[in-house]
Amino acid sequence: MEKYVFNASEEYALKLDQNDCLASFRNEFYVMDGKIYLDGNSLGLLSKRSETSLLTLLDSWKQFGIDGWMEGENAWFDLSERLGGRLASLIGALPDEVIVSGSTTSNLHQMIATFYQPQGEKVKILADELNFPSDIYAIQSELKLKGFDPHTHLVQVSSRDGRLIEEDDIIHAMTDDIALIVLPSVLYRSGQILNMKRLTEEAHQRGIIIGFDLCHSIGAIPHELSDWGVDFAVWCNYKYLNSGPGSVGGLYVHKKHFGQVPGLAGWFSSRKDKQFDMEHVLTPASHAGAYQMGTPHILSMAPLIGSLEIFEEAGLKNIRNKSLLMTRYMMDLIKYELCEMEFSLGNPIEDSRRGGHVFLEHQEAARICKALKVNGVIPDFRAPNGIRLAPVALYNTFKEVWETVQILKRIMTDEEYKQFENKREVVA
Repeated sequence: MEKYVFNASEEYALKLDQNDCLASFRNEFYVMDGKIYLDGNSLGLLSKRSETSLLTLLDSWKQFGIDGWMEGENAWFDLSERLGGRLASLIGALPDEVIVSGSTTSNLHQMIATFYQPQGEKVKILADELNFPSDIYAIQSELKLKGFDPHTHLVQVSSRDGRLIEEDDIIHAMTDDIALIVLPSVLYRSGQILNMKRLTEEAHQRGIIIGFDLCHSIGAIPHELSDWGVDFAVWCNYKYLNSGPGSVGGLYVHKKHFGQVPGLAGWFSSRKDKQFDMEHVLTPASHAGAYQMGTPHILSMAPLIGSLEIFEEAGLKNIRNKSLLMTRYMMDLIKYELCEMEFSLGNPIEDSRRGGHVFLEHQEAARICKALKVNGVIPDFRAPNGIRLAPVALYNTFKEVWETVQILKRIMTDEEYKQFENKREVVA
């Protein structure tokens, strides 16, 4: 694609679409008629391949019954391991360092239970004040289970502006009493990317275990977790990876920790050849599979099979390049068209620090989101005053970005938003 030079015309949006090497992948998805879907950073759209892989796994149950555990193209018994191996390239990990299992929160509980080993003065857990609440709830619970008070043993790094977290502030908080660090790779509101490599190096210099929540980065930005030495990571697969509502999550454990007994064990923690010996002493798997617990949710895992095919064909580098261009284009349009309408950009401007969405702030954000929905644009409201807009590389177009900003301009100019209450819905 030729060098991007901003142009506010619709013709330029169409030109960007004509030069888009990923344009054909839009046909892989069930795109909603008459709507512009910009909430893929919360729930990705269904692809036709995911639908097929789900129906195929459903058919294997119908065809094989219990023998589906060992028979069929996608036998269930080691499906978590095989899908983990396919996910590994998206996060820069070795195949046996990744497992598809559980949910973000259950996997985070597992990682904390395994790696939070308070000893001597190292008794506290470090997080940040902008982290997704579920992660904080898990940390608080695990501290209580170890007999500690979250008010004193959970240290949360403050934001200087309510949007971003400075890495220098995180490093400054890596004091001698910190045993474990849990951070997001990308902040869920502002879309800020944290420098995982730098933070991991600084933590390890101080003898601290560090892990990341990749929910808002996996499938959107490249990672090199193994090379960076990151100790562990957890994530969901239903945002940028389009594997469906409540689908099975994933976790990564660096190979240097293989052999660490899982803090929360279950029968799928077992070494495969020992699992059906039914012994009352666990023989853990020698890879990331040791950190599974219960029976895999096969039907909730099935859509990921089809989704990963698309990622393997599209290439993460291409996806990231288009995502950066789309968010850059959206920000430029917002600054050009909405400059006098009291909007502000709450996400980082720099490509190296910006994830896959634009975070637009306005004091009337809740009612503006409702007006956008009425006009066929699906955004995501985040309290107290944030509008997340995620143009997803695999199925959104540059013309949709252009149309969204035009609709937003009309909503503000005609004051359409004033017919709605400035209060979020139950599901924001």
